[in-house]
Amino acid sequence: MGLEERPAAAGERRRAGLSLQELDAEGSFSGYASVFGEVDLGRDMVERGAFVRSLRRRGAGGLRMLFQHDPAQPIGVWDEVREDDRGLHVRGRLTLTVARAREVLELMRAGALDGLSIGFKTVRARSEGGSGVRRILEADLWEISVVTFPMLASARINALKRADSLPSVREFERWLVRDAGLTRSEARATIARGYATLAGARDAAGADDDALARRIRDAARKIQSATGVMT
Repeated sequence: MGLEERPAAAGERRRAGLSLQELDAEGSFSGYASVFGEVDLGRDMVERGAFVRSLRRRGAGGLRMLFQHDPAQPIGVWDEVREDDRGLHVRGRLTLTVARAREVLELMRAGALDGLSIGFKTVRARSEGGSGVRRILEADLWEISVVTFPMLASARINALKRADSLPSVREFERWLVRDAGLTRSEARATIARGYATLAGARDAAGADDDALARRIRDAARKIQSATGVMT
């Protein structure tokens, strides 16, 4: 069936799940507050481009980081909010001089708090009569909150920076496979025989993730060749 224009709502919230992989002593994290083209539990689907005008007008600095959508509880700042091919990518910092932000950090560490939710006004939307899905074409975004319960599980935090320690073995293996391009057997061989050396190379590589990934791939190939580990 065709799409019909639907009146804009006065104010809405859409929640997305988080996956806390690492936790920064300074409270920094990044991930997705919304994923395009996926239907949430409220039968809404955000279309690519929905936030462009709002972000151009407000920028990351004009959006508030709140706890549970409570305007009396700001807990940090957003350093970057942008659309990419997947969805609404966010990067922010909890303000740890604020008591509530410290509490949020501890709850994240414990796995007790793992949701993001966007607060916005629908500017343009269309409803699909057959499916009941509403396509949000343009949204006026004003805040992104850390919340308890998610509605869109695939919109997730994909990195929380850790400044005070190295990642766990499981976290490092996941990074080797996902981001450095190793097979699982290569990742395990690297961890078993070369983790300390590679960890030391992190500082030498500086902030260049590609350079570090190249170092790790080269080291893993050498380890694989020397130990006979097969992919």
